Amino acid sequence: MSDVASTFSEDELADLCALADGTLPPDRRADVEARVAASPELQELLERQRRAVAATQALEGDPVPASLAGAVQRGRPARGRRPRWLVARVAAAGALAAVIAVAAAIVLTGGPGSPTVADAARFAAEAPAGPAPAPAGDEGTALAVDVQGVVFPDLLRAYGWRAVGVHRGEIDGRNATVVLYERDGRRIAYGVVAGEGLPRPSDAEGTSSDGVLYQSARIDGRLVVTWRRLGHTCVLVGDAPQDELLALASYRG
Repeated sequence: MSDVASTFSEDELADLCALADGTLPPDRRADVEARVAASPELQELLERQRRAVAATQALEGDPVPASLAGAVQRGRPARGRRPRWLVARVAAAGALAAVIAVAAAIVLTGGPGSPTVADAARFAAEAPAGPAPAPAGDEGTALAVDVQGVVFPDLLRAYGWRAVGVHRGEIDGRNATVVLYERDGRRIAYGVVAGEGLPRPSDAEGTSSDGVLYQSARIDGRLVVTWRRLGHTCVLVGDAPQDELLALASYRG
C-alpha cells in the first residue's frame, strides 16, 4: 500500500479496509476506531483507503480501458507477493475487481509518475521569483497567500523570520507555491503542493503533534520537514535545526 502501511500487521490493515468499506463487524468497530483515533498514521491510511473505495465504486459501472488492463499485466511481476487480505478480496471479486484494485492502489500511493516529497523540497529550494506577500490583517499570524485554503504563516512576530520572496510553478502538473523567509543571514523555504498528499518518505523520522504527523529527512544534503494540511503536502526546507523547523511547521498563530 505504502511505506506507512508497512509498519502495521496484515490483520490491522484488514481491519482498516473493513472499516473503510463498511464491512467491519459492529462489535469490533469501537475498538478499531479507537486505535485509529490514537494513531495519525492509521488516520492517514484510513483516509486513503476510503478514497480507494470511492474510486472503486466510481469504476464499477464503467468498462475497463484496455490501457489500464495492460498496465495491470505489466505491473504484476514487479509488485511481489500481495498481503493475504488483498489477495482474498481480489480473488473473490474477479478480473474486473483486479483492475479496480490497481486503480485504488494508485489512489493510495499517489500513482506512478506522481511527484514526491523530494521533488517538492527541490522546488522549494529554488530562488524566489517575486516579492514577499503582504501580511493578512493586523494579527501578524498569516500572509496574504494560500494554496487551496492552506494559508502561509507570518513568522516575523513569533519567531523573527521575515518573508522575503515567493515563487510559484508546477511539480509534475501540480501547482505549487513557496514562500522564502530570512533571519540573521539564514533562509528557509515553506512550500505547499496542491492536490492530494504526496507519498510520504520511507526513511524519515516521524513526530506527531496535535494529531499531525511531521516527518524529518535529509534530501540532497538539506534538512526537510514535511506534513499535511487540509490534505495537501507541505515542506519546510532550510538553514535551521530540526527542532526549530518542527516548531515553525506546527505554528498556526
